[in-house]
Amino acid sequence: MERESCLFMLIMLIGGTAVLACGLWPVGNFRESSGRRLETITWRRVWMPLTPALAAAAWLCGWALTEPDPVPEKVPISLLLISLPFAALCARAALRAACSLLAKPDAGAPATVGLVMPSITLSPQLANLLNPSQIRAVLEHECAHARHRDPLRIWLAQFATDLQWPWPQARARLHQWLIALEFARDEEARAAGADGCELADAILIALGFAHVDDTASQARLTGEGSVLKERVARLLQPLAGEAQTRSGRFGGFLPFLHTLWPSLVLGMIFGEPVIRKLFWLAG
Repeated sequence: MERESCLFMLIMLIGGTAVLACGLWPVGNFRESSGRRLETITWRRVWMPLTPALAAAAWLCGWALTEPDPVPEKVPISLLLISLPFAALCARAALRAACSLLAKPDAGAPATVGLVMPSITLSPQLANLLNPSQIRAVLEHECAHARHRDPLRIWLAQFATDLQWPWPQARARLHQWLIALEFARDEEARAAGADGCELADAILIALGFAHVDDTASQARLTGEGSVLKERVARLLQPLAGEAQTRSGRFGGFLPFLHTLWPSLVLGMIFGEPVIRKLFWLAG
């Protein structure tokens, strides 16, 4: 078998098994007065179950860097057959990610759309119902989404969640993060000068224009309706002085990326005897 084909098969087999096992990671219940701290915690929890699979993929890439092409050992057909369901699951996640790019953004409620260059949408009908202070609060909230490239982060988080299908824990972790994301952006809008009461009023008015579409990768002002009461209560509370968390944008990836280099090196050193043993056991 060609080295690249064997590498893909092994990543599907070992990485897929790791994702399936770690997808059962407990959801947890986090309570934080700071929405920005809560967003950092829940963002990392979305990606934590994928860390072993990423480390395994890096280890296998290290093995492939030292392996001749084609692979001299005969690859057992049993390993190939076992890897097919994981490859199908990965294809399903990729297809759903592609479909989310084609989904039509919500033209009603204010939202931030665009993976590479985020832009803010605000319908004229809704703008006519808002006063200048409410419009400013809405724009500050959506500008915070744009600064952090939240549509791209939502798209990536949805892909990570789909890789952990069918475990409900993965969907629950995504749900927790999406809630915390709106809490965090509300806080940033208020820190930029927006009035919490005006933002709360704007959210309630915008609810009448919202159309729920979980397939579109966009950051909506209305967020999760199930926690509207808590969100409004947070907006009406005094904003505590707090420095911006350092994990903004994609900083939450750093703890996981640090595990890849050691795995790559270990794969280069110890990968060949371990893979040969795996082929022998499967054969």
